[in-house]
Amino acid sequence: MEVDRWDCSRLRLDGQTAVVAGAGALGRAFALGLAEAGADMVVADLRLAAAEEVAAEVESIGRKASALAVDVSKPDECKGMVDVALERLGRLDIMLNGVGINIRRSSLEVMEQDWDRVMAVNLKGAFFCAQAAARAFVTQGAGGKIITVASHLGIVGMGDRTAYSASKAGVVNMTRSLAYEWAKYRINVNGIAPCYTRTPINAETLDDPAFREMLVNRIPFRRLGQPEDLVGAAVYLASDASSFMTGQTLVIDGGWTTW
Repeated sequence: MEVDRWDCSRLRLDGQTAVVAGAGALGRAFALGLAEAGADMVVADLRLAAAEEVAAEVESIGRKASALAVDVSKPDECKGMVDVALERLGRLDIMLNGVGINIRRSSLEVMEQDWDRVMAVNLKGAFFCAQAAARAFVTQGAGGKIITVASHLGIVGMGDRTAYSASKAGVVNMTRSLAYEWAKYRINVNGIAPCYTRTPINAETLDDPAFREMLVNRIPFRRLGQPEDLVGAAVYLASDASSFMTGQTLVIDGGWTTW
């Protein structure tokens, strides 16, 4: 029986357009990875200067990019972000939302405003970014790719992070539900769940010797994650190579959840 050869060009994103929400260390890595694979994009962040910096890096490798200030906790701004992408890029093929926050606090001390803020950004924001993109995909009639960023703490628990864990568990199951509902529109909805990944935002926490040692000892590969560890999954999920995959969350955790 003759076996068809797999075409590696299916991992390319040439001619594709994307919105990358989040211009921190993870968002930057995602944006540059999608750009290296061929995508043009709008980079959005609450901090316009950060989005502009990442967009400039994308342009430096030969792709089209522009920047936008967006608060993903506000549904109107999620819609506006997609509208801007359609205006500037002509169409939309990929939505990658890498925005997330964590307020570390003992569950006995969590305040209502802590809970509400984490949920508003991590879960509400993820939903309304996905909804805005999906509406555009339905109008275009050619399907699309939605990539959510969850966390290994949406699958396992950890102290002093209950609101964050709950929000990311919501993202994991939201991904399944949207994938089922939107499959009829040829929209793939998948996620990435990293473990502890070093970024400037969490450097102070991860530089605590005792905490870092506990984390490293928990990870079979005996190291923390780096933003670059997540890029291959993002490109795969954005590309035609993942066309028959939906509702899944790829856990990239160095083996944390193996035991």
